[in-house]
Order: sequence, then C-alpha cells, then structure tokens
Amino acid sequence: MQKQLLLGDEAIAQGAIDAGLSGIYAYPGTPSTEITQYVIDSKEAKEKGIVATWTANEKTSAEAALGMSYAGKRAMVCMKHVGLNVAADAFVNSSITGANGGIIFVVADDPSMHSSQNEQDSRFYGKFAMIPILEPVDQQEAYDMVHYGFEMSEKFGVPVMLRITTRLAHSRAGVARKTSRRQNDVKLPDNLKQFILLPSIARKQYKDLLNKQESFEQASETSGYNTYTDGKDKSMGIIACGLAYNYLMENYPDRNIPYPVLKISQYPVPTAMIEKLYNECESILVLEEGYPLVEELLRGLLNKGKTIKGRLDGALPRDGELNPVLVGIALGFGKPELREIPSLVANRPPSLCKGCSHIDSYHGLNQALEKYGKGRVFADIGCYTLGALAPYDAINTCVDMGASITMAKGAADAGLRPAVAVIGDSTFTHSGITGLLDAINDKSSITVMILDNATTGMTGGQPSSAFGKIEDICKGLGVDENHIRVIKPLAKNHEENLKIIEEELEYEGVSVIIPRRECIQTLNKRMREKFKAKAKAEKAGE
Repeated sequence: MQKQLLLGDEAIAQGAIDAGLSGIYAYPGTPSTEITQYVIDSKEAKEKGIVATWTANEKTSAEAALGMSYAGKRAMVCMKHVGLNVAADAFVNSSITGANGGIIFVVADDPSMHSSQNEQDSRFYGKFAMIPILEPVDQQEAYDMVHYGFEMSEKFGVPVMLRITTRLAHSRAGVARKTSRRQNDVKLPDNLKQFILLPSIARKQYKDLLNKQESFEQASETSGYNTYTDGKDKSMGIIACGLAYNYLMENYPDRNIPYPVLKISQYPVPTAMIEKLYNECESILVLEEGYPLVEELLRGLLNKGKTIKGRLDGALPRDGELNPVLVGIALGFGKPELREIPSLVANRPPSLCKGCSHIDSYHGLNQALEKYGKGRVFADIGCYTLGALAPYDAINTCVDMGASITMAKGAADAGLRPAVAVIGDSTFTHSGITGLLDAINDKSSITVMILDNATTGMTGGQPSSAFGKIEDICKGLGVDENHIRVIKPLAKNHEENLKIIEEELEYEGVSVIIPRRECIQTLNKRMREKFKAKAKAEKAGE
C-alpha cells in the first residue's frame, strides 16, 4: 500500500484497524484522544463492525477491553498517563488474569506537562505490572508495534503496554500499511477460571507471570526493536530509548555516530545488550523521555563503577521534554546559538473561549462569595480549570479528576463554610458521582456546581456521558430535589442566577447548581454543519 501521512496517534489507530481490532475503549485525554477519535471516524472501522466508544472513565475503558479479550477478540484501551492512575486497579490485575484475545494498553505520557498535572512515566507502571512495554521511535514503528503487540499479547497470554509521548502522538510522518488481518472469532478462555482472581487462583497465575519474565526478556533481545550499533569510539556508549533515539540522530545528520548505540524500544530492558555496552565502553549516556528508569537500573543501589550520565547527574534536565539541543549538549557539542526563544515572542497562556458559558458562571459565583472571602472554591479538570487565571481568579484547587467534590467535603467537614465544588458534566460522571454520594451520606454542607456544557470540551467536544442525566443522577443519589437548581449562564440572567447561588451557599446540606449552556465551540460546529447540510439540500433540489 502507499504511505499515509499520519499523526502518531492516527498511526496507532490505523495499525489497530489493520491488525484485526474488534473494540477500542477510551476516555478522552490529551495527548491520546486522537487514537480513538480516528477509529470512531473511520469508514473502514465502521464497515468492519469495530466497536469504538468513549466511556465514563479510564477504569471502565480498561474493564470493557478486558472483557473483549476474555471473549477472544483483540481490544485496545487508550488513555493519557494520569488516566492510567484511574485505570490502575484493572491494569495491574490484568497482568494476573492474563489475556485471551490480544489486548494493548496505549498510554500517552505528557513530559513538560503541556496539558497535565504531572509528567509521570508510565513505563514504571508497566514494569510494576511486569508486562512487556513497547516504546516506538517514530510513527512507522508505532504502527508496526500495534501488530506486534497484539501478536505478543496472544502468544504470551498477557496484556501489552504501548507507551508514547506528546511529540510522537501529535507529529506526522509517512506510514506504510500492512495487509489487513481479519478479526478473531469469539473464543472463550481454555481455562474458565483464568479471570477469577480469588487468592487461590491468583497465586498460581502470579507464579505463571513470574515464570514468563525470562521469555519477555528474550523477546526484547531478539525482536529487532532493540538494536545494538557498534562504534569506534568506546569512550562513551549511548542508550537511547524510544523517541529520544530521534533526538540523538538529529545531532548526526550523516547518521555516522562514533559511539556504540543501544536503541531500546521494547521492555523489559535487553540485559545482554546493556551488559555488552557497559563492558565495552568507559562511560554510558542514557537518553530517555520521562523519568530515569533505565538510568536508575544501570546505577543500581550503590552507584559504583563506571560513569553513568543522564537525568540524574545533570547531563540532562531532570524535568521536562528532551529535544535535539539538550541531547547535543549532553553529547558535548556545546550550546547552539540562536536556539533560544527570542524575547519578543510573548507567552500566550490558554484562556476561556469568548462566549464560554463558564465565564458567566464564574462571574455569578465570584460575586456571591464576596461577603465570605476568597479560598472556598474547589475545582476540577476541564476547560473550567482556566477559571484559576485572571481575570476570574475563581478557583483554588485542581488535583485530579473528581477531587473537587471530595475536597470540598473534607473542607466542609473541617468547618469551612461555605465550601464550593466546581466540576464539569463529563468529569462528574467520570469521577464525581462517588464523592457526591459520600457528601450526601455524611450530610456535609457543600454546594456543588456542575458546569454542564453538554460535551467533553477540553479534548475537542467528545460526547459527555452525563448528557441529559445530571438531575436524575443527583436525585437518585439522594440530593433534595428542592436543592437541585438549573440556571442558564448568560449575562442577561446574572441577577437571577446570583440570587440562586446565594441561596444555595447558605443552605446547610448538599446542594447542586447546574449552570447549563452548550459549549460555544460545539454550538458553532453544529451550526456550520447545519448550514452546510441545508446548502447541500438546496443545491440538490435545483
């Protein structure tokens, strides 16, 4: 087939379609969102009957994919790195249940925190779960690794992690496709107790997982994704992991690197290759995007022996993304000139869209809280988190998905009055419902504002699991329906909305305010599509 110009995310999605995927499950999260969206939009995927859906959260995604694997079909679950925290229970235990049909966990890490709360390295999760990890260098390798990952998952009977980072996810390159593979037939596990993690069963399967580790390492040594390239200058050996290998190569346009280089794109680390590099070279430079996982393994506990350079000794920054300049400096090329960002280039922080409904909600909330003082609003993750910035300065916390309600509850239990939680409609069904139930059960005095813009706005307007259900969910949990108040956040309704907010702030108990107005971006998109459809219909009628 001809090459297609694809994002890294899209290459993974197309690879899955071509590799016999039957289902993909995800909660949207940058930089992983485009993987699932590509499959959802794919005509080919629809023709093949591939299930492609957004779920309530990453844990439900992981469990649905595990269920498809149980039925013998190939499944993929996608998330960003902090989403793996949410899915961790299912993810870690899936290494013990093992896989029937192939299952791949695609996790997109975000070094430099472009759109995240931290820059954790998901390779540690994969190592913790003791499953194979694949880390592609480029878009072609990402595509190929999906095929390989499914094959490995079914060969060894375990899930496989595919770890990417932001730059690979959101950059394009030509990708050559393979011949499409048919989907697996439904086939239940040979051992129908395999997925029952009662202690007596889990102990046996954990031993099985331990016994597979040698095979995983042998696969890392022989798969071809880990390669050893010799060099004449043995004063230094270089280990380049995943995308960092590209940054190394960009410093040698002629591809003539004088040092021995070990490229690592599959884990567990290839011990024999590392030992060869270590024995032959006087020092080792480790290039890896994220945390110093390989560097720490090389250093060991006592840090004795040969010099190991990388993120831990200052040769590379401890935080943030790598890039060719930083790698060049670590190689001893010095600091290139004209690589700094010019001072005349102004930083442009993100901001709420003009016409965003959250603006009117924050204006009302800020005014209602004036008589109480600042520091009382616990927020969550979504577009509305931008309310932390000027000119709104409306929120005081943002920790993780769903933490707004539970933190407000804890503050109220400590005696803070009023205590306000601000959460979006999609985040509410992702992780907010259980916190609201806790507050109801304990009769905590909190005011919860569920900002309903009818979409998952922060990641591009995916459907919200809460659409049309919020009031019923709150009633079902036990919120007094007299204190479930729906308002329309518009400037012309300010005084009316302000009065409602003030009333609920004074209420001793759990109250819910739902400012409801469609996201301005999805509204504009919907109106454009409506206009196009109308124009097309009129043209057809001529």
